[in-house]
Amino acid sequence: MAGTGDKGYVSGEGNVVQYRPADRGEPAAVSGTDLEGNPVDVADFRGRPTVLVVWANWCAPCRAEAPEVVAAANELGDSARFLGVNIRDQRDNARAFVRTFKVPYPSLDDPQGRALLGFPVGLGPRAIPAFAVLDADGRVAATINGELPSKLTLTDLVKEVAAEDG
Repeated sequence: MAGTGDKGYVSGEGNVVQYRPADRGEPAAVSGTDLEGNPVDVADFRGRPTVLVVWANWCAPCRAEAPEVVAAANELGDSARFLGVNIRDQRDNARAFVRTFKVPYPSLDDPQGRALLGFPVGLGPRAIPAFAVLDADGRVAATINGELPSKLTLTDLVKEVAAEDG
């Protein structure tokens, strides 16, 4: 539980799991409102790879990896979409995190930690930080549980998934 205080969350070790296209299940269903109160649905991001970033302001590993995640999002630009899932956090603290690290993508505001309860594979509501790379159809192509090993790990995963459709 390193880095998550007494909230009962488990930080993984940055393990990457990839799923072959034939082994991917149904598209991920994640929706809610962003930190500004606007509706967001990951289904609207289909058509190119999407990275789900599970984070919280109180999560020390999330803070440590934030510059790398932001760099990956900026490097990938329009070739991929990013959506944060801010769990069990206070909205004002989450907004401060976004400002501090200049996060260029929206984040769902999930104070009850429910957004990932029905996630198809690889992520759960108690694993933080965590990532999922969705393919153009919204299916889970890869997951990383724990702190991001490197920006290159994430950008390479996204480029690999993008190449499948290419």
